[in-house]
Amino acid sequence: MAEDTGRIDYAEVMQRLPHRYPFLLVDRAEDFVPATSITGIKNVTHNEPFFPGHFPIDPVMPGVLIVEAMAQTGALLMSKSLDVVVADKVIMFMSMDGVRFRKPARPGDQLRMAVQVIKARGDTFKFRGETFIDGKLAAEAEFMAMAVTVEASVS
Repeated sequence: MAEDTGRIDYAEVMQRLPHRYPFLLVDRAEDFVPATSITGIKNVTHNEPFFPGHFPIDPVMPGVLIVEAMAQTGALLMSKSLDVVVADKVIMFMSMDGVRFRKPARPGDQLRMAVQVIKARGDTFKFRGETFIDGKLAAEAEFMAMAVTVEASVS
């Protein structure tokens, strides 16, 4: 975990996000600036579990998963900025607005999700996210998330 470089490696992503295969959609991040911005990176491979059904002859990553990858990138920014412990709080996606898809994501692509904080108040953040493939805008959205206390399960 390199605090000063703005980089977040896979091990730290696994510490900060509760998601796991097949739903963890951020491999690493860079350009982290606390409570301000981050760039998440997702390497799309042919082995993704959604490709056999979406679509076998011409595989395309579902747009909703690109938005989820942006949301996970925002959650990573929140987790590190607020120093959230996954066992105590989970970051929940609250809303999304202005979602636009410009370019399909396919096996071999690398998604670069540039996420900026528009507004932050306590445990709630509003973001603007843009996903790029080969430097071209592939998707964009505004979304909100909130850090919520984990409720103990009753045995």
